[in-house]
Order: sequence, then structure tokens, then C-alpha cells
Amino acid sequence: MKFSNSYSQLDNVFYQRTSPAQVSRPQLLLWNQELADQLLLTGDFCRDKALLAQYFSGNRILEGADPIAQAYAGHQFGSFNPQLGDGRAHLLGEVLSDNGLRYDIQLKGSGQTRFSRQGDGKCAIGPAVREYIMSEAMYALGVPSSRCLAVTATGDLVFRETAKPGAVVTRVAASHIRVGTFEYFAARGDLESLEALTGFAINRHFPEITLNSDLDRSQRVLHFLSAVIDKQITLIVNWLRVGFIHGVMNTDNTAISGETIDFGPCAMMGIYHPGTVFSSIDTRGRYAFGNQAAIGQWNMARLAEALLPLIDEIPEKAVALAEPLIRQFSRDFEQAYQLMLANKLGMASLTAQSNEQAGGPTASLAEDLLAQMQEQELDYTQTFARLTLSLENAEEAAKLSHELGPWYGKWRTLLTDEGITADTAKSLMADTNPVVIPRNHHVEAILTEYEQSGDSREIDDFLTVLRTPYKLLPQTQKFQDLPADGDRHYRTFCGT
Repeated sequence: MKFSNSYSQLDNVFYQRTSPAQVSRPQLLLWNQELADQLLLTGDFCRDKALLAQYFSGNRILEGADPIAQAYAGHQFGSFNPQLGDGRAHLLGEVLSDNGLRYDIQLKGSGQTRFSRQGDGKCAIGPAVREYIMSEAMYALGVPSSRCLAVTATGDLVFRETAKPGAVVTRVAASHIRVGTFEYFAARGDLESLEALTGFAINRHFPEITLNSDLDRSQRVLHFLSAVIDKQITLIVNWLRVGFIHGVMNTDNTAISGETIDFGPCAMMGIYHPGTVFSSIDTRGRYAFGNQAAIGQWNMARLAEALLPLIDEIPEKAVALAEPLIRQFSRDFEQAYQLMLANKLGMASLTAQSNEQAGGPTASLAEDLLAQMQEQELDYTQTFARLTLSLENAEEAAKLSHELGPWYGKWRTLLTDEGITADTAKSLMADTNPVVIPRNHHVEAILTEYEQSGDSREIDDFLTVLRTPYKLLPQTQKFQDLPADGDRHYRTFCGT
């Protein structure tokens, strides 16, 4: 692993240099060889599990790594906390992958830093394995996501409600720069650091802005804000496509790279309802499934506020320049969302009438289906998978025609009117609608079994299926069943 540590070359106000805590008996539990290959981490090193456990528990530091804990702030459930930071994580450094892209390598659950706020800096084995499973599932579903390279048991206990075995997750992300990182410096009035951070983020994630020499500083910052907004829209539309609920969309959990990051109280929607929320700490449903777009826009407004001093020295002028980009979020999101729904129904684009006016035939048909799914308490993933199947299966078509009534006939008629063959529609739908997702009851059952037995075979079987979510494997059916209670009593909890 060849490290190239650009973030740690910034001024030390951006981080604390600190080493991971030592653990007593590190043991490698899960290893992502596919990801290791992409990171050019190969050879005898990858076959030595004892050595891997030493490095990815934090007991030993990889050559060239420069461990730091990053500083950031954040709005948590709408309330601003001026100092959060990596309270249980250490960024080892950055590496280039086989495709030339730069990725952060971070240990999570690796001990206290000055940002720990009286926390122990540790992670229990359950949340560690959850992040591994969920991030791999999201990646396979085609949703921008951080990933996990390894989960390493520490041999030490972590005390939460009860004593649990501890673990360290090795997380790989395009970066760990968050909206809250910009808020951290803006709140302190540290414009020099804010400008340095913005320049760094542009160079790392949006180099095309740097290459445009015609832009002045204000224009560069506005282009940056617009690019981050586009990434967030793409991310959230993909969440809604597969039924993912992040659960804690605070600005400190909003990566400007547009990746899904932090899998604490996340969950998957079963029965369709836009108000679905599972997080035990989201008592008012702020981050419910159907609110995620509005929260994405709210988070982008907080990023815009942080960037205002760089846009123009006169606050009123800065607001006048940034506000249209925030307002544009709603329009751009709605267009991307409606196109996604059209794809889920086999149409590669919105119909001509849909492009001309809101509520055209494609958009209206999709919204009518969602309303019917909500009323009849239909499963989100299963319904779209059955619609896909019905295009080639007459028996399934007859069942859905009975269950969905006139809607099913309207859909098939619209496909015909648009000149879309059943084969064409099925091909697009099969690539858009997964046949399997990491259903909450299966995730919980596997985590419980693993905590009790330490046997990873069930995790391996689960991941084999989740890594091929758009195709039926012989073992897929094992993980397609719906929860007996419809997830009505399911709750997720933050892993801290």
C-alpha cells in the first residue's frame, strides 16, 4: 500500500496527529479481497491474517501512513455543534487505486482522540459487521458508497448496554471531507483555513473546476457548490430507488464526495410508506424515507452558508449568488427522481407530455402506483421486482392485474403507446429494480448469530447474494422473504 497523504499536509488546525489505541488480541474477521485488489494491496501480505490483524487493528502502522483525527462540526438533528471531529477514527492516509483514483483509508473504532467528547473511541463488533455488510450491499446496488476493507476483532470488551466484543473497521472512501468540515472553519471565522479547505476539496473531487482558468474565486466556489449539490441529488435519488433510509443525515455525515457514509442507524424500507423511519433517535421522523430529499437540500443550504464569505465579501451579494443554486436543488432533484421512477417502470426517459408539464403520464402513473402501494401496504422491492417479472411471465401478469387493478393495464398500455417493447422495458427494469436487498430482519439475525458463534459462513452466504442484487442465484430466495411483522417494531441504534 503506497500512501500519499495530501490531507495531513494541510495546516494542523484541520486535524490532530494521533496514533490508534493498542488492542490486546487482534484477529482478522472479515477481509474484502476484491477491494484489496482494487487498492493494489496484493501478494504474500494479504495471505498473512495475523499480520493483517496487526495493521488493521491499529497495533502496527503501515509504512507511509500518517494517522490523524479530522476536525469538523455539524448540524445534528437541526442543532449546530461547533466541534465534533473523529472521536473514534484515525485516517491512516490516502492511496491510489488501480484506476488512478485517490481513496482514504480510515480505521474506525480505533481509540480516543481529542474529539472523543468523553467517549471511549471504540466500536462493538455488531455495528462493525453491519457497516461491512451494508456498505458492500450499497456498492453492489450501484449506490455511491464508502466500503469496508476489513473488520478486525480487538480481543477487548466494549461497554454499551452490556459488555460486547470490540472491533475495528477499515473504511475506504473517496474522502472524509464533510459539510461539517466547512462549517467547522466558518463558525470560527477562520477564512484562511476555509479557503484552503475549499481549494483542497476542488482539486481532489472536482479538478475540472481548477482547470478552468477563466473562473475567479467567487465563480470557482459557486461551481464547487453546484457540483456538490449534483452529487447529493444523484446519491439521494439512488437511495430512494432501492429503498434505503440513512437514518442520521446530519451535516457531519454528509460527504461532499456524494458517497453514502456512516451506517449506524440505517435500514431498508419494506412496506412502502414515505414516512418510514427506524432510527431510535429520530423520534420526530426528521430523516424518514420521504424526507431525505428535503434534508439533502437543507444540508446543501448549510454548506452554502459556510461558503458565503468566499463567494463575496458583502453578505447580501453572496446570498444572492448562492440562493439560486439551493432553490435549483428542488427542480433538479424532481427531474432526476421522476426519471428514476420512469426507469423503474421500464421507460428510459419521461414521456413528451411529462417533460412539458408536471403530472404527465409517466409521472402520474408512478405516483399512482406509490399511492396504491402505500394504501395496500405492499413491499417496495418485491412490487417492482414482480412488475419486472410480469413482462415475461403471464401468470405473474395476471396476479398483478388482479392486485393492482386498472393501474396495471394503464402501465402496459403506456409502454405500448410509447413504442417500448416488453423486452426493452424488462431489460431496463432488471437493471434498476433489485431482486434482493439487505432486509433488516436478515441483517439482525446474521449479526446476532455472528456475535454468539463467531462463524462467518452465514455472512459469506449473505454477501454472495447481496453482491449480485439484480440476478437470481440459487441461494437468493433464502434472503428474499419478508419480515413476519412487516418491520413494524424494528428499531435501529447508533453504534457509538
